[in-house]
Amino acid sequence: MTSTAIATAVELVNAPLLYKGKVRELYDLGEHVLIVVTDRISAFDYVLDPPVPNKGNVLNRLSAYWFEQTQDLMENHVVHTDVELLGDIVKDKALLKNRVMVVRKAERIDIECVVRGYITGGGWRQYQQTGEVNGIRLPAGMRKNQAFEQPIFTPAAKNDVGHDEDISLDVMKESVGEELALELQEKSLQLYSFARAYCAERGIILADCKFEFGILDGRVILIDEIFTPDSSRFWAKEKYELDVEIDSMDKEPVRSYLASSSWDKNSVPDPLPQEVVEETTRRYVDIYYRLANTNTNDSPF
Repeated sequence: MTSTAIATAVELVNAPLLYKGKVRELYDLGEHVLIVVTDRISAFDYVLDPPVPNKGNVLNRLSAYWFEQTQDLMENHVVHTDVELLGDIVKDKALLKNRVMVVRKAERIDIECVVRGYITGGGWRQYQQTGEVNGIRLPAGMRKNQAFEQPIFTPAAKNDVGHDEDISLDVMKESVGEELALELQEKSLQLYSFARAYCAERGIILADCKFEFGILDGRVILIDEIFTPDSSRFWAKEKYELDVEIDSMDKEPVRSYLASSSWDKNSVPDPLPQEVVEETTRRYVDIYYRLANTNTNDSPF
């Protein structure tokens, strides 16, 4: 397994940089956009050092895999993921192999579409305070990590700076219109149900996930990433319990380390210890194999 970590691709791409997010960088190809997925990792709204080797590789490959698996359910923005097709746009194809996705340009809908199958995380905190999640009144006496009888749709208004804002479906309707809001709700629930069943066959619980959608030629399409450790909460079936903090299959080692450290969350944190970085890489690679590639002899890393 290679240990090369990609913190940025700016020096590796011959195209104008459109946007630099916490993990992804978007480059203008004219008709299309090139997305490069780096190994940067963030927590508590800070991008941390050092980057986590193979994190971007896993995120991009998993997204590409899921976009292909769900294309009959929902049109998406993918054109291709082949770095060789980019010619001299990419200076070092070996470094960016499996990290690129060329996509169609779509107008982003500024709503994060979240589906929850279990009451945990921010949903659990809302419920403890109000008995509701995003304005949905829930039965009294629910327990942390309990499955909902039916998954619930809990959107958030996207903010490019700071945290996204949890909103009700009614507020979403006011923002984007009732017809579009209901379409996004329906598609999000369908996608979640598909992936939840798929994951269950592989011993994984898909606790919750989020989607982004865009408008292309008047049609709603799926964009960004789907069913990755950065956009979904995966639990190993054997670790599922009620009333506890379940160790999720993502960057939990980073969150746990920072939470137990003396960091004040208001300043740039010290570099992550090597053992935390290595364990985080191991988890990202493990979820890839469990979901998309069970043959560890055919390693893409």
